[in-house]
Amino acid sequence: MDKQFERYKGIHPGAVLKRELAKRQLAQRPFALSIGEFPQSLNQVILGKRDLSTATALKLEKVLGLEEGTLVMLQAYYDIERIKKKNAAAHTPDLSRLRKSLFWDTDIAKIDWQRQGPAVIRRIFERGNLTEKKELLRFYGNEKVRQTITKLHG
Repeated sequence: MDKQFERYKGIHPGAVLKRELAKRQLAQRPFALSIGEFPQSLNQVILGKRDLSTATALKLEKVLGLEEGTLVMLQAYYDIERIKKKNAAAHTPDLSRLRKSLFWDTDIAKIDWQRQGPAVIRRIFERGNLTEKKELLRFYGNEKVRQTITKLHG
C-alpha cells in the first residue's frame, strides 16, 4: 500500500477516491464512463454507500497510477473497522436509552459494561426510570439483574 494512504486505514476507500479525483481535477461522471463503470455506482462508492469491489479497485489503481492493492487494502481495513464497531456495540447497552446524567461522575463512553455491571445495575435500579431499567434487563438479562439486586437487598 502507498505510504501516503497509511493514515486512511479504517476510512472508506470512497473518501480517498474522492480526494484523488479532486486533486487531479477529474469529474466523477466522465471519469467513471472513461473506465467503463456506471457513474451511479462510482458515486455510491465515493459516498461510502457501497463497498469497492476488488475488480473495480484494481481498475481505479491502474488508471490513477496508485500502487496495486492500495484501494483493496483500504476496503479491507474499512471492513475490519466496521466489524470492530459492530462487535463493540454488542458489548454496550443502547446508550440513547440511558440518561448521561446518571453517570455524572464518569465518562459513559469509557464504562466497562461487563466488569462494572453490578455497579451500573445498582445505579440504574436506584435512580433510573422505567425505560432505563428495561434497557438493562435487555442488555444484561433478567437473571443477572435479579442476582445483582438480590445481593444488594440480601
